[in-house]
Amino acid sequence: MTVYLIRHGKTQGNVEHRYIGRTDQPLCPQGRAELQSKIGPEADRVLASPLLRCRETAAILYPGRDVEIVDDLRETDFGDFENRTYGELKDDPRYRAWLDSAGTAAPPGGESKAHQQARTVRAFRDVVAVCRGDERVALVVHGGTIMCLLEALEPSRRFYDWQAPNGGGYACAWDGARLTVTATI
Repeated sequence: MTVYLIRHGKTQGNVEHRYIGRTDQPLCPQGRAELQSKIGPEADRVLASPLLRCRETAAILYPGRDVEIVDDLRETDFGDFENRTYGELKDDPRYRAWLDSAGTAAPPGGESKAHQQARTVRAFRDVVAVCRGDERVALVVHGGTIMCLLEALEPSRRFYDWQAPNGGGYACAWDGARLTVTATI
């Protein structure tokens, strides 16, 4: 099975370098314009996070297609750090502690990386379990979702090594147990 992991287009929060997880932001004009020149890779099924930025990206890359929503493919919940920037948080000792943990601890009121990874891997396994082996499946999701999936299911690199640009991502082969990245998209 071929799986495309596609990060949503740019939002105003991305432009401003904000921690945007559960905040339901639309694509910004720049993000829409950047996606207009792209065509989604050929896919038999298109699935997306429920957040607006992913649904809008899927609609641009796959016009006129039905998009299946998978709640647990959403981005991490940044809790008290949600919608804030490094500059706004840098003097907060709770933020410093979170950074010192390399993002593995849960932000206050938020979700740990381990929780997000377990949630997204479970959702991914549920999705591929109902797909045929010859299907091409596009998942329009978040940067954190892609990093969690690849760190867990293609462990040749670490979490932050799997960062994808807005509107970009990875083509992968799924063998039932492991993802193998075959190309960047």
